[in-house]
Amino acid sequence: MNLFEYISDRWGRLLLQAWLHTSMVVQCTILAAILGVLIGIAVYRSPIGSAVATALASTILTVPSFALLGLLIPLSGLGSTTAVIALVLYGLLPIVRNTIVGLDAVDPAITDAARGIGMSRLSVLTRVELRLAWPAILTGMRVATQMLMGIAVIAAYAKGPGLGAEVFSGLTNAGSTNSLNQALTGTLGVVILALVLDGIYVLIKRFTISRGVRG
Repeated sequence: MNLFEYISDRWGRLLLQAWLHTSMVVQCTILAAILGVLIGIAVYRSPIGSAVATALASTILTVPSFALLGLLIPLSGLGSTTAVIALVLYGLLPIVRNTIVGLDAVDPAITDAARGIGMSRLSVLTRVELRLAWPAILTGMRVATQMLMGIAVIAAYAKGPGLGAEVFSGLTNAGSTNSLNQALTGTLGVVILALVLDGIYVLIKRFTISRGVRG
């Protein structure tokens, strides 16, 4: 059986796996964005706090995927919960770092002017600083999403959902019938999904960032 026949015969199952893979990555990216932006807001005014937050997020990213999943399985068991925790942790670094960079790059003259017209500190943050930092934050989310697309494959080790099951099954049964087709299908599926999500980010950037800021 060639690759095309394998995909055709299992199209329904592969579509479900692709949907679960994409859904998990998108949801984990959103969770990582919420946490990452909150952390960035909390520390961006403090050089020490920014350095510590970035260092901690970097440390998490250096932990091998299998090792982190192995540490989490005794705490949260096999399944989606462990996969989600791992992906959210891995997605923090680019978002935290870019939030800090984006907020720190806002011209103080702009924030001073906003306060001068009577805006509260919270209003300045939400209506001025975060809006100006949005391009950097979006870039962090884009990088995180691309990273998590690949890492989500490893999450199949913890029985996480998605196309990783195809890749792992193919590698585990290497040499058997359809093992190569399984590995290739899972791998190509992840690549295609990553490109689709990246294209969506391009659209989000186009519709949420003014042309002047993009330029």
